[in-house]
Amino acid sequence: MEELGTHSTYRKSGNGNSPPKALCAQFLSRSEAQTFLDIYVCRFSMRNVTHSKSVGFFETQFQRQIREQDYALNPFETLALDYLRGTVLDLGSGLGNLSLEAGRRGHRVVAVDASPAAVARIHTDAQRERLPVQAIQADIERGIIDQSYNTIVAIGLLMFFRRERALELLQAIQEHVNPGGRAIVNVLIEGTTYVGMFDPDNYYLFPPNELDHRFAGWSILASRQETFPAPGGTRKVFSTVIAEKPSRPS
Repeated sequence: MEELGTHSTYRKSGNGNSPPKALCAQFLSRSEAQTFLDIYVCRFSMRNVTHSKSVGFFETQFQRQIREQDYALNPFETLALDYLRGTVLDLGSGLGNLSLEAGRRGHRVVAVDASPAAVARIHTDAQRERLPVQAIQADIERGIIDQSYNTIVAIGLLMFFRRERALELLQAIQEHVNPGGRAIVNVLIEGTTYVGMFDPDNYYLFPPNELDHRFAGWSILASRQETFPAPGGTRKVFSTVIAEKPSRPS
């Protein structure tokens, strides 16, 4: 992927031997026709993208969907669309169906995913349609959010990490939503019996009401639990919470 930022600073995470994890850059237009892309975004490091079982599972799935031109929004993305506000960070954006539709509706979006195929699709379609959507391939497990957004989306993402990292990333999402902004979070919860896409010992099924509890003090705009059939007679049980962060005191 070409370098899109002309001014950047890296900030390390962890010990001093760790590679740079994230940068915040001002993305500058290369022509007057692209001035709408001049936005401040947080960019995750594209180094050391994790090649895990889960990444491989979705890479195969995304390649098939690209071949079949299967770009329908899933039910969680459809729900999320009407709650988006202002600038959007879409973590674990997958094929970018939500990110691209958000761009069509005028939102400035940063879409982050570990899949090369998915990121390439987002980049190609965003350029063709001249959308304000930036696609970034990154290892979210090691990344840092260094910039605040009006909306941060994490649909079907946090359960792919151990509990400590899942909750750490959830806290980072909450901290980087602007006052009055929104978080849209969707996870698999206990009761899920389909675990074929997970790395062994590297996933976390949330307790049923944990998301609601973690957003104590926020305004809950939507909260639902839904069960879907999965291969082999198994099931997936999802919890989705859409919450609005309190505004600063006037």
